[in-house]
Amino acid sequence: MLSYCDRSWLDVLKELEGDAADAEAIERIRLCFILQSGVYSDLEEARSWIRNLEKAMEMAVRKLRAKGVLLPKEMKSFINDPLHHLAKKLFIYTHDLVKGKLTVEDYARTSLAAIRTSIRTNMRSIYEAWVLLSLLALVAEPGSSLVYPEHGYLLIERSGRQRGGNIPPNAVVHIPGRGMLSFYLEAPRPISWGDTRDLERAWKLYVALRPDMMIYSGMVTDIVRLESNPPIERPNMIIEVKELPDWYTRSRELRGPFAKSMTAEEWRDRWIRGLWAGLADVLGVESPEAAYEKARQRRGLRLTEPQIVVLYSRIYKPDTLVLVSRAPVPGEVRRVLEENNVNVIDGVGFSTEHLAPLADRLLRLASYRGVNSVPLYLPPNVAKRLNELASGLGLAPARLVEALVELAAAGKCDGIGEMLRRHALAEGDRPNREGV
Repeated sequence: MLSYCDRSWLDVLKELEGDAADAEAIERIRLCFILQSGVYSDLEEARSWIRNLEKAMEMAVRKLRAKGVLLPKEMKSFINDPLHHLAKKLFIYTHDLVKGKLTVEDYARTSLAAIRTSIRTNMRSIYEAWVLLSLLALVAEPGSSLVYPEHGYLLIERSGRQRGGNIPPNAVVHIPGRGMLSFYLEAPRPISWGDTRDLERAWKLYVALRPDMMIYSGMVTDIVRLESNPPIERPNMIIEVKELPDWYTRSRELRGPFAKSMTAEEWRDRWIRGLWAGLADVLGVESPEAAYEKARQRRGLRLTEPQIVVLYSRIYKPDTLVLVSRAPVPGEVRRVLEENNVNVIDGVGFSTEHLAPLADRLLRLASYRGVNSVPLYLPPNVAKRLNELASGLGLAPARLVEALVELAAAGKCDGIGEMLRRHALAEGDRPNREGV
């Protein structure tokens, strides 16, 4: 690809001579600008992170017997082809440049900002997903399975999951003999609403602080508790993920928790105005109306990232809050966090071994709280025979299994051990790698 850009993107622009219809030259400008803008090493690092994520996806899918992993549209596009994903971000800017609507200086400044923002956002999402998938693979002891979602795909994407007015988990896993764990990624999230009264109740979810992960003991399929403050069920564990080496030097302005709620009519008005203003800009026509100026005045509070992590603990009051840092954390930062009940696991990089102690804590957290039944996976021929036997006895298959377990526990199934030994000999004493 570097040979594709053997000339400066500015030289390609000059050769266009105002020909905005030359799609190939316009694409060359976009790609060459990216490769010549000083982010090539970032792209190479991103590709390395993507390979680590793909390994974690493969491991989690295999160990939980899932069908696959569903990623957000933006993240999937970046993973499939980081360079062309960034080029998409420059599509409108490059056309405006060729048409003379943007100067070279404005194009370079705006495009570079868009590229860097996209790289930073996607690499954060990649590392967060890697931590989640690695933990799912680590807690998946033999016989473990994904019990939610029912379609069998691990969910990293979250769009539209709250349309029913609740917040479902990204994954619920069953660890035989231990129980279940419910994983929520970037929750709480806004839920659907119908009118001003609904929005007033749900507004707390719009402005709530959003940790990277919340984990619940047992099977928890909805965490919305609108009458509470915060408006969700208290998590058993919060995990905050930091991918940048200098994350502890950064700060953010928190506006959400201090914002006043808007009426549904104001919300709709803002959305419509923003939509048409954006379309007018893309189409190159005059904005249909002045910028929307009715937004309520907001108050904000600037906090450092360590302060925000501590704030999560203060607000949500989890049993445990763990910070996972890709890079080492300075001793003073660690000391302050640990004094505020934040457990620090740093220098993780992409080593699943560094996450093993956290996975052990999660295993101790697993329980059968909120669980009415658990899955039992059988070979098709055994499942068919079980159903036939149960039907002949006038029992549900689950009740027949329960009765057999009770008989075996009471020592009344002496022939079972001998039968299992005969089966083992018939199969050549092959070890059971899947567990029971």
